[in-house]
Amino acid sequence: MSVSDDELADGYRRFRATHWPDARAEYETLAQGQKPHTLIVACSDSRADPALIFDAAPGQLFVVRNVANLVPPYEPDGQLHGVSAALEFGVKVLEVQRIVVMGHAHCGGVNAMLNGAPDSCRDFVAPWVAQGEPVVRHIAESVAPDQVERAAEEAVVRLSLDNLRTFPWIAEREAAGVLTLTGLHFGIGDGILTRLQDAGRFVPVTRD
Repeated sequence: MSVSDDELADGYRRFRATHWPDARAEYETLAQGQKPHTLIVACSDSRADPALIFDAAPGQLFVVRNVANLVPPYEPDGQLHGVSAALEFGVKVLEVQRIVVMGHAHCGGVNAMLNGAPDSCRDFVAPWVAQGEPVVRHIAESVAPDQVERAAEEAVVRLSLDNLRTFPWIAEREAAGVLTLTGLHFGIGDGILTRLQDAGRFVPVTRD
């Protein structure tokens, strides 16, 4: 099945007809500036959209999406660092109150860490996912085969949280109690969201 420009245009027309009339005043206010409360680092996977999962209104979430919801370590070397640039802007300029790292089930990026990136994706995907390979391969050796996928996805969330704390201006704000770091995992097939607890386990977020 191919997607045409008309399909995207039809979606825009539905947005203008059904959503825009009620949301117009909100968007006009947002045009003056944004003040999101949460920065979310999520995977680019089309099945795990943070705005949908959290039923968020425009202006509430500052979302950074990439393959496998990875946060590289702090490395201000003058090179191009898209994730780090978004973090710097979100924390220092927008002054978000929370950073969330959200992994998800059946993540292709995590699968590439476990089994290798596709041969057609050697330019950028392979070196990008390589940063998570040591962690997930260690996990793969320590859990049962049927638990590897989920355990690896959760391990990548922990890795990204650890890397967030290498950013001095994130670590300082967390220590001061003005910034909270949270790890989540979303189950695509069952819709269950789990949260990383202090004990290191992911437990379901209650629905009440």
